[in-house]
Amino acid sequence: MPSSATPALRAVLRAVVRHRGVQTAVALWVVGYVVVVWLAHGSLPFDRPALAHLSFRSQMATPTIVMIEIFGLMILAFLLTRSRVIPNIAARAPDRQNAWRETILVLAYAVLGQVGGWIVGPALGYRAFSFHLAGTVFGHTHPPAPAELWIWALYNFLVFAVAPYLYFRRRYTDTELNLRSTNVGNDTRLILVILVIESAFELTAFHGIFALSVRQVLLGAPLSFAIFFLGTVLPTMVLIYAILLPRYLKVTGSAISTVLLGGLTYAAMHIVEGWSVFDSPRNIALSLLFVLFQYVGPGMMKSVLTLRTGNAWVHALGYHAVAPHVIVDTPLVVKVFGFPP
Repeated sequence: MPSSATPALRAVLRAVVRHRGVQTAVALWVVGYVVVVWLAHGSLPFDRPALAHLSFRSQMATPTIVMIEIFGLMILAFLLTRSRVIPNIAARAPDRQNAWRETILVLAYAVLGQVGGWIVGPALGYRAFSFHLAGTVFGHTHPPAPAELWIWALYNFLVFAVAPYLYFRRRYTDTELNLRSTNVGNDTRLILVILVIESAFELTAFHGIFALSVRQVLLGAPLSFAIFFLGTVLPTMVLIYAILLPRYLKVTGSAISTVLLGGLTYAAMHIVEGWSVFDSPRNIALSLLFVLFQYVGPGMMKSVLTLRTGNAWVHALGYHAVAPHVIVDTPLVVKVFGFPP
């Protein structure tokens, strides 16, 4: 690490450790673990075939292990962007009062969109739609049908990407929506470095893609990229990191608070997962806690990448579209569409 980067990094780490929001989040993380141990009695009710071989202790340890890796990636992102001009994305939002108003508007719309997915999916004979479909990342004993996959992707794309983008694009430029790079070279390097490291990390835990034939990978990988790009990558990028993140920063005045809010919002958009179980108060509590364990960290990482670059495409390409949704979900797509070896 260059000596010039050390003081700046130390200052950032000190600010993070001293931030009350971070301290509260750490305390709640520990409390969440205690509650899970108390409720679970040594087993989790989730339908997650990809993790079924792991012991209860290993499944409990996994979210914290992932969070530690995420903190390492955050530090790396800081170091890789230390010499560039960091865009002030708060300046891309309106004044504080209007930023509050637009934030509440978008969050209310997001809730309505989620509720709509819970209605539309079952009305068509499928499971409730959220930012992930049943079988995503962790597998499912009853994977989705091809039509379910495409309808889910189209619903999310139209509701959470197209409609919000068209509404806000009338008054804000793509740059103000974090959708245009101000430093293509640095953004490209950051995408590639994060993508390689995250892909390698995920391949240590998810080996399904290695069991596929070359033909299945050639057919399944591009299709997996396209489906999840429409169904979760673009909705995530537009709703949270193009629109909400600059407003979070304008309202709070704190990059650290913005990162935390980005993580919480990302988790909230996955509140109904395919592996969730909502048939008892115990299972509801366990499902909601594990949604937080699973998605707050990745949501925070996406926030850091966007804050450091002012470009929401960096997280979309470096930390979402390929890893995990091609690396981990290509076997699901191959199974759903029945591609032969």
